[in-house]
Amino acid sequence: MRHRALPRALFAFAVLCGAGALAGCQLQGRPGAEIVTQGAQGAQGGQGALERAEPGRSATFLGQGSCAGRGRTAFTELDCADERATASVLARYYGPQEDGPRCPDSTDFVLHITAVNTGTSESESAPEGYACMRNLSPPHPGDPGMGGGPLTVAGDCVYTERHGVVKETACDGSRGHAPEFRVDSTVRTRDDCPPSTDLYVQVGGGRPVGCARRL
Repeated sequence: MRHRALPRALFAFAVLCGAGALAGCQLQGRPGAEIVTQGAQGAQGGQGALERAEPGRSATFLGQGSCAGRGRTAFTELDCADERATASVLARYYGPQEDGPRCPDSTDFVLHITAVNTGTSESESAPEGYACMRNLSPPHPGDPGMGGGPLTVAGDCVYTERHGVVKETACDGSRGHAPEFRVDSTVRTRDDCPPSTDLYVQVGGGRPVGCARRL
């Protein structure tokens, strides 16, 4: 995830791009979801492939606690005991993601649920929304320090991509860019950060400011 920095103990604004910018589309006939997969350059980087999910087993399509499996071209809702299941739904929200609640910190990727109205029954229709997903087994790109996932959380690292802009990377340097700052904590306001803070990162949620120090 990229962040725009301002002078002095730098202040960075989070913007959605790459894997985080989930474009909407209309699917015909039944509920669907789409994901922009991670690019090769780490969190939110590169171009991703859009994938569509077919309707699943639960009354609410991809409801909280359900699981999904990824095929060649789509995600399908599956029983969590199914060997084909690869990810679970940590949280499910209605409405556009930019106006909705923040996903849990452990989210590995986000599925954008497109609005579909078949005019027949609720089970065959779905309102617009999004599902916060976590892989059932490693890797977990959303974990602190991994340099991936749709959120920036405490424990993540960033590097300077260009003047005034920083971008998340793996803290161990395995993503191809050496980390320059680590987000040590998230707080409500910049005044709540410790004096040693070198970079303020706008991360959203109830504690929207990340307090980062130079490595």
